[in-house]
Amino acid sequence: MYNGRVTVAGPADVRELPGLVISKIAVGPYDNNAYLLRCTATGESLLIDAAAEPERLLALLGDGQLDYVLTTHRHADHWQALSEVIQVTGARTLAGSVDADEIPIPTDVLLSSGMFVSFGEITLRVFEIAGHTEGSVSVLYDDPEGHSHLFTGDCLFPGGIGRTLSPDDFASLYAGVVEHFFSLPDETWVYPGHGHDTTIGAERPSLEEWRLRGW
Repeated sequence: MYNGRVTVAGPADVRELPGLVISKIAVGPYDNNAYLLRCTATGESLLIDAAAEPERLLALLGDGQLDYVLTTHRHADHWQALSEVIQVTGARTLAGSVDADEIPIPTDVLLSSGMFVSFGEITLRVFEIAGHTEGSVSVLYDDPEGHSHLFTGDCLFPGGIGRTLSPDDFASLYAGVVEHFFSLPDETWVYPGHGHDTTIGAERPSLEEWRLRGW
């Protein structure tokens, strides 16, 4: 049973959804999460954050292909393995339109809010939110059974939104997260850039507390 609790050097946790298999792994000194999303109909796949330990990320593929790597934001702990993964697989790179220039591996596809990313029969909706960085990207998958799956990068975690460096950045990130994420159903599963998974419903009661404390 998938629970999203992974540890660095430990095995991947694998979730089988209708049409999609998600493999979550923790890598590197900052305990980054990386997610391999594979379309079960076609075998096409997308990796979210080639953060570190390229050999472990590549091992997730087995004999399969990698078509895309999506980098959620420009912070270096989220792309340390990107160059090697791209060299080995030939995958195309995706990143937010605002953050892409700060990622030292060229971005093939620039993302912004309202866009969609497709691979195989899978479609992901893109949110680009300023605050943690100028253009952090999160993506949403709505499965055929009506359940939502949100990959938030460092925008939302269990217990709060991502780190910000000024009151204006906090206000921007908080507003974006409330607008885009907390309009989703409570059962929406949240897959963050570090640490354990959560749900929108589990975090919703704390929104006012987060606003008042400012982090």
